[in-house]
Amino acid sequence: MAIASIAAFWAVSFLFVVTPGADWAYAIAAGLRHRSVLPSVGGLLAGHLAATAVVAAGLGAVVGGTPWLLTALTIAGSAYLVWLGIQTLARPSAPHAATEQEAAGSWVRQAVKGAGISGLNPKMFLLFLALLPQFVDRGAVWAPAAQIAMLGLVHVASCAVVYTGVGTGARVVLRVRPTAARTVARFSGVAMVGIGALLLVERLMQ
Repeated sequence: MAIASIAAFWAVSFLFVVTPGADWAYAIAAGLRHRSVLPSVGGLLAGHLAATAVVAAGLGAVVGGTPWLLTALTIAGSAYLVWLGIQTLARPSAPHAATEQEAAGSWVRQAVKGAGISGLNPKMFLLFLALLPQFVDRGAVWAPAAQIAMLGLVHVASCAVVYTGVGTGARVVLRVRPTAARTVARFSGVAMVGIGALLLVERLMQ
């Protein structure tokens, strides 16, 4: 696969990653709520990897061409975002000192939430469906599925750097500003509720 194609995809993908959205809102909330953002960011990355696998396997075209299935995915993803946003609004967090241990079950819940946010985001899924195949070289030695997998890993690497930086930065910058931290947490909750509602309305109006 040509390096130029990978670089071109990375440039487009990076613009997508640095644009604030549901993933950013969850990373910020995780930075304020937990002593480490890694489980939450890991969950977000798992969702992006799952979307890559679906597109690489050719299932993306099936989902994109099946209106009822796409609508169901949108409703599930939107409802999940709204639910998490309401939870964040109900319990806005400020950075806290690390406790001696954070239960492994808590880490799993953080990861599952992250995977749900990114994996059930229909807008991200459709973007992958439209974007990844454009950078596939049909004449290359690598099979199209392998090329899509490679591009997906490039995208996930960008996500890992940006989301970890966003979550950690929110925690570090707002550590000594509990009032500002709660304001940012509430903003993250509003963002998740707003994005979820917008995705649902957008889909139902089509």
